[in-house]
Amino acid sequence: MSTSTEAIREQLVAGNPEYQRLREQHALYAAQLSELSSRHYLTEQEQLDEVRLKKLKLHVKDEIEQLMRRAGNA
Repeated sequence: MSTSTEAIREQLVAGNPEYQRLREQHALYAAQLSELSSRHYLTEQEQLDEVRLKKLKLHVKDEIEQLMRRAGNA
């Protein structure tokens, strides 16, 4: 990770509530996925939840990247 990327991230953490909300959401999805992956067996519903959570986590990551790109271009 470059220094400019780190600086942008620090700037967003300090002053952008949307970025903060997205980071929290991403961490929540990651924790939920971790909990599911620790199980030896997943029910059909848990498998569906896992797929849904992976998609949600990826979507949030994409939104975070968009915010970082916009902040880098500002």
